[in-house]
Amino acid sequence: MIAVDSWKPADGLTLEPNALLAAKEQVRSLALTAGPGAGKTEMLAQRADFLLRTGTCRYPKRILAISFKVDASSNLKERVRRRCGSELAIRFDSYTFHAFAKRIIDRFRPILTGREALDVGYKIVDRKVRLSPQEIEFADLVPLAITILQKSAMARNAVRQTYSDVFLDEFQDCTNLQYDLLKLAFQGTSIRLTAVGDTKQKIMGWAGAMDGIFQAFVTDFAATPLNMYRNFRSKPRLLRLQNEIIRKLDPSSVMPEEQLAGDEGEVFAWRFEDSRKEADYLADLIAGWIQTEQLPPAEIAILIRNQLDLYADHLMAALEARGIPFRNEQQMQDITVEPAARLIVDYLSCLYGQREPKAWIRLMNQLIPFADDEIQSNARKDLDRLVKQQRKEIAIAALFDEPFTGWWNCVLAFLKQVSTQTLVSLSPDYESLDRLKEVVRDTKIRIDELLKLEPDLPKALKRFSDDQAVRILTIHKSKGLEFDSVIILAVEKEVFFGDQDENRCAFFVGVSRAKRRLVLTHANQRECPAGYTRRWDMQRTAQSEYFGYATPFVKKEP
Repeated sequence: MIAVDSWKPADGLTLEPNALLAAKEQVRSLALTAGPGAGKTEMLAQRADFLLRTGTCRYPKRILAISFKVDASSNLKERVRRRCGSELAIRFDSYTFHAFAKRIIDRFRPILTGREALDVGYKIVDRKVRLSPQEIEFADLVPLAITILQKSAMARNAVRQTYSDVFLDEFQDCTNLQYDLLKLAFQGTSIRLTAVGDTKQKIMGWAGAMDGIFQAFVTDFAATPLNMYRNFRSKPRLLRLQNEIIRKLDPSSVMPEEQLAGDEGEVFAWRFEDSRKEADYLADLIAGWIQTEQLPPAEIAILIRNQLDLYADHLMAALEARGIPFRNEQQMQDITVEPAARLIVDYLSCLYGQREPKAWIRLMNQLIPFADDEIQSNARKDLDRLVKQQRKEIAIAALFDEPFTGWWNCVLAFLKQVSTQTLVSLSPDYESLDRLKEVVRDTKIRIDELLKLEPDLPKALKRFSDDQAVRILTIHKSKGLEFDSVIILAVEKEVFFGDQDENRCAFFVGVSRAKRRLVLTHANQRECPAGYTRRWDMQRTAQSEYFGYATPFVKKEP
């Protein structure tokens, strides 16, 4: 424990004045708006470090962080662990809104009665066939948690007694129902709430995100508004492009000129005759970045407004033909950020790979993060014995030209030794054993898919994670991520149609993912994807407004 006045940002990082003020706030709730790249997630991690290391969050109270995506939730949890260490980070709970709602349901399920009653082993399904106490849909989680808190003062008090602080990440995307849940749980208490987000990035309007959410929060929770201006991510040329979009979206938030000085960064805007020529050109371009610049594939992202498989099919084929690894995030869903999936992949990497210290460290941190030295030593010995035994079996299989045939049996033996109790501790979702089994099954399916593309298991495992592949994802899924080089595919009226306020916000999110280089593309013709039977416009028109933002900053074609 250290004194409040002695605390400094962890890892020697420098925070801008308002970020430092927010990190060290001891009384007020805060409504913090910030642009992309301003370090919102890092500020929350530093705030958690301050609250825990100074005892401002008094033991045994905890900090609750609520995010909108599983990977954002995991990223924040990991940052806090790195900043303040595992012993303090155990008091930091990081959930999505749905995971938080599920915690409430699982803890206070008996409060639900009548048509809302649930059995102990209820399952979450895509679509209910009929009203049943055994099944609920994903969309039922928040409403059922609201019902519990409305009915039971005991449930409300139990939640409130658990936490001294609540962090709300990407708060601009909060829906009416989610906000109702927050108010029921925390309004009128002394709990400090810190809401962070960027009103220019609100791209969840289709899902019911509230208009004026920050203003409502300031009023309902007596929160103090703050703004973080500085963008630490993008080079100056890209910042000036972003500033032109901000000028349209929110003139009051235009970045000061002194933050935009310099000519670093690259912007390109290209038109192609058709989508096949676009795909070949971009695949060659990406190959050049990787081979000539030695740019890691994971630092390259291809973003699409929506319908990823329909628009990226030619490009994915072109990348495949050139041997460039890529990840289709629409296929991947969120399996790669599941702790159980990560555990399995790390174990297989240690088993089949050559010198994988990072995987081994992650493995040990997940399996025995808070144990004493004796328990850790025994666990390592048990794992060493299993690894040695399985490596002998792998060596024998290799003699018969079947080096990877038994990989799943190795995983099953590993999971059996780890024990179900340890696996359940990895995530609150795994308290439902059906969910744990589902993640394990989906992990096997995904590795099997990768082995069809890359028969060498260690190489396939590297494609499972973020660090060896070009990312292909929708703009929506790119929120909170950053890349050296970003390609936004199909900047066309037929893609960015409908509500232009929402479209501009989405375009801004995509543009602001790039740290150094941004490429916008448009094709005059896009052939209808094979097997697609719905309306498809072959003739395409550039989204001239969006290209117009980029034109003053474009560099000539090489």
